[in-house]
Amino acid sequence: MNDLANTPRHIDLDDTDQAIIDLLRLDGRMPYRAIARELDIAENTVRARVRRMEESDTMRLVAVTDIEAAGYGMLLAIGVQVEGRAPEKVARDMAAIPEVFSVNVVVGAQDIEILVVARDQSHLGELISTRLGGIEGVRRLTPALALDVLKNQPDWVPFHAS
Repeated sequence: MNDLANTPRHIDLDDTDQAIIDLLRLDGRMPYRAIARELDIAENTVRARVRRMEESDTMRLVAVTDIEAAGYGMLLAIGVQVEGRAPEKVARDMAAIPEVFSVNVVVGAQDIEILVVARDQSHLGELISTRLGGIEGVRRLTPALALDVLKNQPDWVPFHAS
């Protein structure tokens, strides 16, 4: 069976596609009818273009959680040094922890870099010392608490904004 048949095809975005993306970035729940009115095009055109962009993996509509509104007051970047086990296996174990929302196997002083959230100091202590520190192969954790988050852009995409 040919896997190429399931590979998303590249599409070139025109100004109308970009305008639809820009409006959905402002309000991901904006009805197609409102987008059509705003852009002075047919609602079916909006529907077809959104479907085409989703099917080609050019665009995806997703819900994004506000970590503070979800009860997490602490954001940490943690460097992880691994010993006696493949970093990829340790990273997979870390990825299974709900408070860990980004896991990267890296080259440098650390073997893995993760981003985690914690509700409070007590939760943070349990998360670092027991759950993360207890994973087989973890040699050292180097946490860095975010004092001021200057940019956290979960909706980032490599498209220009109008």
